[in-house]
Amino acid sequence: MASHIARPASRLPSTLLSKSPRATKHLPRYPSPTFLRRSLATPTTAKEQPRLRLGSLAPNFQAKTTQGDIDFHQWIGDKWAILFSHPADFTPVCTTELGAFAKLKPEFDRRGVKLIGLSANDLGSHSKWIADINDIANTSLAFPIIADADRHIAWTYDMVDAQDTTNVDEKGIAFTIRSVFVIDPAKKIRLTMMYPASAGRNTAEVLRVVDALQTGDGKGVTTPIDWVPGGDVIVPPTVGTEDARRKFGDVRVVRPYLRFTNVGK
Repeated sequence: MASHIARPASRLPSTLLSKSPRATKHLPRYPSPTFLRRSLATPTTAKEQPRLRLGSLAPNFQAKTTQGDIDFHQWIGDKWAILFSHPADFTPVCTTELGAFAKLKPEFDRRGVKLIGLSANDLGSHSKWIADINDIANTSLAFPIIADADRHIAWTYDMVDAQDTTNVDEKGIAFTIRSVFVIDPAKKIRLTMMYPASAGRNTAEVLRVVDALQTGDGKGVTTPIDWVPGGDVIVPPTVGTEDARRKFGDVRVVRPYLRFTNVGK
């Protein structure tokens, strides 16, 4: 069914506007529907929200964290990074998640991955919360947590909740959802996960997808369902079977389009 949403005149092709000024002279100008806009309005600024897709450059930002001020891209350096958000400090699900990520940090370190959390509170609250997390999880949280009380970074990365309109703070600002962004050394977004505030994440799955991405990049393969390091991988369709055998050795052909090999751990 054809859409009947009115579009602003400014969205007509530029060639039509420039070549036919008389044709557009009397065109009505309709306001852009609110639901089509992706912008942040504050008392001092109105800014268009970035469209983030896999392969997009991760937006850079400056922020205060529990380990000092950072420029995000400089902080990443030549490493991989995982940016993950939390609705608020001293919340039960977030507390269990951060304790689990803190315990797994040595595994992420071994893969050259830096962890950084984000929560919609200030640094004073973060510091007290970290003490609670360490006590409850019997750990020592050693990665930074961003203070994003105004949700500016959460908004930039589209981490805000539109599903539950009651999920707002006392100022009416939407809380963040549980987002995960896996970012590579080129600062490109390679994978995203988004969970509602009510559902905790699986840290083992976050680690697994990092292994899958790094294996794919390093070995030129793709990974099948439920893959874990050491399991069989898939030869991409762009590689012929004979070329694959020269490159990988043994190749198991299930179908011409589905071929397995093993590249070790």
